[in-house]
Amino acid sequence: MTYPHILTTAIPQNDKLLAYGFTQSGGNLVLEKDIAEGEFYVRITLSEKDLSAEVFESGTDEKYVLFDVASAHGAFVAQIRNEVRQVIDDILEKCFDSGDIKGKYVDFLHEQFGAAGDNPWEDDADSTVYRCPNGKWFALVMRIKFKNLGFASEEPVWAVNLKAADAESVVDGKSIFPAYHMNKKYWITVLLSAVTDFERLCELTEESFNLVRGKKGHV
Repeated sequence: MTYPHILTTAIPQNDKLLAYGFTQSGGNLVLEKDIAEGEFYVRITLSEKDLSAEVFESGTDEKYVLFDVASAHGAFVAQIRNEVRQVIDDILEKCFDSGDIKGKYVDFLHEQFGAAGDNPWEDDADSTVYRCPNGKWFALVMRIKFKNLGFASEEPVWAVNLKAADAESVVDGKSIFPAYHMNKKYWITVLLSAVTDFERLCELTEESFNLVRGKKGHV
């Protein structure tokens, strides 16, 4: 099972990973840890682009294939998945820089543009619109799920929708994506995560502000 979305929000700290118990293997970092009271073990592999987990039976080293089958249900496979997730969460907490930059970004919006932000949707308290002086919005800060960006994860993440002069050219699939719930030709979604280059985010926001401010008609 892979967790590629993790590397879009968290930065691995190699010294901490090695101290935690990871070892170098073929250019990757690998950790094996017992689960299910030692009857199974999980192998966590961290590459440059992905973090993955495989589960094996301790006595035979045979792969527990149901762990990877999304349609597989039952108390035992759920227990295994839960224990693996606990291992991954512990690694994230102790070995990754995963703080979001939402607060810092909102401060930037206030200071740079004098934009207070408002919420036009009564049923969505996590979405805030920031407007140009003409009343049209240039930034939408929102809390969405990774699955909305094409990942197989229900986990939430803070992001912002921005207008771009050439949206396709700035998408990198790591912290900048085709816009969620908007015209992907003209808008992008940028994660407000530790992985995101804050200076680049500010540049894209200023571009969005100028595009919206100078555009006639509806945004």
